[in-house]
Amino acid sequence: MTIQSLFLVTLVVDDYNSAKAFYCDALGFDCLQDEAQPEGKRWVVVKPKGGDGAAFLLAQAASDAQRAAIGNQTGGRVGFFLKTDDFARDHAAMLAAGVRFLEEPRHEVYGTVAVFADPYGNSFDLIQHAAG
Repeated sequence: MTIQSLFLVTLVVDDYNSAKAFYCDALGFDCLQDEAQPEGKRWVVVKPKGGDGAAFLLAQAASDAQRAAIGNQTGGRVGFFLKTDDFARDHAAMLAAGVRFLEEPRHEVYGTVAVFADPYGNSFDLIQHAAG
């Protein structure tokens, strides 16, 4: 068996349009697909611009169990990591777009990082790896 890549991760949200607006407008992701599906569902795929990693499938919650998972899909841990080549630029742009950071930027041996949350409470690291 040869697994080639992880290309898509489901993110359960409360509303397609507001989730798409946050990821595309505030974070600057590209919307790769937004297609109607049966039963009022949509196939909404967003991905960081120019990124070579996985994309998110934004999935509107359709049951009580799914609604309960919104914002807590990783049990309160940072579950998603966004890599940048210019932390200061992207941090400033995200602040200007209203993204809520949970801490001030910090410098670690592996790079510069700050944790932020999406509107649902999912935690992300914005990180620029240290040179070398």
